[in-house]
Amino acid sequence: MIFDSLKNCSLYYSLNPRFERAFDFLNSTDLMSLEAGKHVVDGDDIFVNVVEGTLKQPADALLEVHNTYADIQVVIKGSESFGWRDRKECNQPREDFNEEKDVQFFLDEHQTRFMLHEGQFAIMLPEDGHAPMIGEGAIKKLIVKVRM
Repeated sequence: MIFDSLKNCSLYYSLNPRFERAFDFLNSTDLMSLEAGKHVVDGDDIFVNVVEGTLKQPADALLEVHNTYADIQVVIKGSESFGWRDRKECNQPREDFNEEKDVQFFLDEHQTRFMLHEGQFAIMLPEDGHAPMIGEGAIKKLIVKVRM
C-alpha cells in the first residue's frame, strides 16, 4: 500500500505498465466535474468509479481485497480514513471471492489506519486488505481500477 500526493505520482509509474496512463487521466481531467458512476479510460484495463457518499464508522467498514485490479483511490472533496491489514493476515472471510466483481470482504480488525485529504491518493495492490470510506460527513472520490 502506498499513499502520497498526486504531484508525486510519477514515482510510481514503474509499479505497473498502466499506472502512467491512469495518472495521466487523473492529471488531465477536471476531476470535480466527473459525474458519479463508471468512466472508461482504457477498456477493461483502466476504468474509474466516481463515488459520492457518506462516510461510516470503523466498525462498519469491512476489509476488502482484489485479485485482478489495483486500486488508485483519490480524494477529490473531503477527507477519508482507511483501515488496512496485510491480506495474508485476513482470516475471517465474510464470503467467498467474487470473481465477477473482483472482491472479497473480511471481518478481521484493521491493523492500522491512515487518512487521505484532497489531492492525495492511495494505491492498494492485491496484497492489501483495505477498508475505505471511514470518517464523518460526505466525500467525493475516485477509485481508479488498474489491471495488474
